Amino acid sequence: MSDSHALSGAYALDALDDLERAEFERHLATCPACRDEVDGLAEAASMMTEMSLTVPPPELRDRVLSGIATVRPMPPVVGEVRAEVTSLADRRDRRRFRGLLAAAAAAVVVAGTGGVVWTAAQDDTSTYTAAEAVQNADDAQRFRVQLAEGVDPDAEATVIRSEDLNRAIVTTVDMPPAPEGYVYELWLLRDGQYVAAGPMATDSDETVFSGQAADATGAAISIEEAGTQPVEPSDAVVGTVEFQA
Repeated sequence: MSDSHALSGAYALDALDDLERAEFERHLATCPACRDEVDGLAEAASMMTEMSLTVPPPELRDRVLSGIATVRPMPPVVGEVRAEVTSLADRRDRRRFRGLLAAAAAAVVVAGTGGVVWTAAQDDTSTYTAAEAVQNADDAQRFRVQLAEGVDPDAEATVIRSEDLNRAIVTTVDMPPAPEGYVYELWLLRDGQYVAAGPMATDSDETVFSGQAADATGAAISIEEAGTQPVEPSDAVVGTVEFQA
């Protein structure tokens, strides 16, 4: 894969083949920039449900088609420039801005017949976050996580998944903090193998799994050393769940 960073959009739209998806998910497990990018695109996709069809301007089709051969999606900024943006508020603003750009780009669809469909946002300004979109999806499924012995008996964890949105979140109640120097890591089970899906949020009781969840058959929560990028769960698995029909 020559430029994994540039595949975030195709991955979020489920436009990669099985081999490309597997390779990108291995990259995703070690690249916080791409995880942020995928989350921002998923949030943009949820905004599309609030849009309606309008008649496009006559010159739109020619303008879109003329730029297809020359316009290339830019990968997310990584390295020293990204390291300067450290506050949580800044990261959220960046994700929302990317989401708005993605929504605008996704609004133009070149149909197979050669026509162009333009969708414009309705007048209301209400939008869902990615987590809210999953919870409010018509096909939302809720699965209780089986927590391991030794975890606070009052603690609860629930995974909510929407196959239509291809996303999943975990919500927790009274979940004790991870030991100092460690984090809770999320995993999705696919084809019998766990794939890293990002650390659990420390400032919220809900976290969106990174990666596609529609074809996952289960999930897990493990305790991992902070600052690492694990490729498989450690022995300290504190919760598992299977996705049943």
